[in-house]
Amino acid sequence: MGHMAVSSGKQQQTQTSSTAHKARIVVFAAAAIVVLAILSAFAWPGWAVRHVPEPMDVPTAVASAKPTIDAKALPANASELLKAMPEHVSNFARTDAQATDEWDASSPLEEYRLVYSTGDEAKDVQVVVGQWASEEEALTQYNALTKLLEGDEIAAGSVKVNGANTGAYVVNADKGDDAKEVAVWRNNTVCVRLSGPKSSVDTVFKLFPL
Repeated sequence: MGHMAVSSGKQQQTQTSSTAHKARIVVFAAAAIVVLAILSAFAWPGWAVRHVPEPMDVPTAVASAKPTIDAKALPANASELLKAMPEHVSNFARTDAQATDEWDASSPLEEYRLVYSTGDEAKDVQVVVGQWASEEEALTQYNALTKLLEGDEIAAGSVKVNGANTGAYVVNADKGDDAKEVAVWRNNTVCVRLSGPKSSVDTVFKLFPL
């Protein structure tokens, strides 16, 4: 009986040691995951905005039409985001670019209102673009913008860059006026909204390089 007691004690010690060893492994693994999460957070796109996201692959097209009016020059101190706004899209030229506070409630790093025109104001496309410090903040803004769309949905899909999903887009008819459209999309940390006549929005949206 005494021998059995000793054996049982050793077995309990072995089990306790094994359990403690496993517990240490779990703790070390959890700590490693936390460290990796912290390191990856600093490298995550949008943690510190260094550049404008790459242009999206969807939708794609090649513009052949040329504008008949000159684009408005950007200020010398224009940000990288503002510089990414093209001078022209097909036969539409950038005729205005101003800072705006329309989306201030969502705390963007920067936001602008632009106009793309053929020279005929009735065909103008209004553009609002903003950039946030993280993809999560940009996604929140995208969701808020899409909830405001009340017209019939015309198109929707994923924004892809090099085959990877970097956001989404949706195009809706303007409420109460089927001759007008609103297109909203997110690419990484940037959100864009286009509005104007249907034919104009279709052209600019399909060819906009962001």
